[in-house]
Amino acid sequence: MKITRLYSGSDDKSHFEEIELNFAGDLPMKSTDVRKASGAVFRSAPVGLFLERHPAPRRQYLVTLSGSWEIEASNGVKRVFKTGDVMLADDTTGQGHTSRVLGNEPHVFMTVPLAD
Repeated sequence: MKITRLYSGSDDKSHFEEIELNFAGDLPMKSTDVRKASGAVFRSAPVGLFLERHPAPRRQYLVTLSGSWEIEASNGVKRVFKTGDVMLADDTTGQGHTSRVLGNEPHVFMTVPLAD
């Protein structure tokens, strides 16, 4: 399963990369490796919300449940995340990124802060 990682580069800017989460196991339903998490939070960002450039507050997965939003890395690259997309926010240092809700519905998403 491919997901998008947003990370801090050595140039102090945030960048995107695609990473693979591999499924494995002998059971009928395969799983990825377990990641230790400190909790889960559901959020709803209103239509029109724009967040100025900021680093991620912690390493966390963001899973879009409905709506969509655009993340712009500080290197100028933009990505749109929609229902079912998963992003690993890992740009906890440096210039960070902006976030913008797109369309005419709120962006509803779940964050899962990682413990590692």
